[in-house]
Amino acid sequence: MMQKILVSRCLLGHRVRYDGGASGPFDQLQQWIAEGRVVALCPEVAGGLPTPRAAAEIPGGQGTQVLDGHARVITTEGEDVSAEFLSGAQQALALVQQHAIRIAVLKANSPSCGNLLTYDGTFSGVKVSGEGVTAALLTRHGVQVFSELQLAEAAAALASLI
Repeated sequence: MMQKILVSRCLLGHRVRYDGGASGPFDQLQQWIAEGRVVALCPEVAGGLPTPRAAAEIPGGQGTQVLDGHARVITTEGEDVSAEFLSGAQQALALVQQHAIRIAVLKANSPSCGNLLTYDGTFSGVKVSGEGVTAALLTRHGVQVFSELQLAEAAAALASLI
């Protein structure tokens, strides 16, 4: 069976970012699409949030704290969207389990998908070490999570599985 890869929809050129934009496409991802490897998901849209939507951050925490109920995801308008972020993360995990996915390429710095850095919750552009909600849940379940800034590393990880 061909090894599939979970990929954030915005990285595939889909206009699902909070600001209605997209972040791709990227050559490596296009190659994986051509090979039939890509399973695409935007956790925030899957969780029920609209596009465009208010920017969201995790004040004083990271995705792991949201998963454990110790932090919330809040928009610039003060709305708690934790339930939508948790729903999207669960849908990502369901796809991972359905397709036996072991590698994900998710959007850097996102409160859902960031794998190394997220914004600090002050909406001031300050980044801190940590993971978004979906990245944290997938990591907990043994998925290697990369960002679009780490496509070479993701390709190497995929090659080691094939």
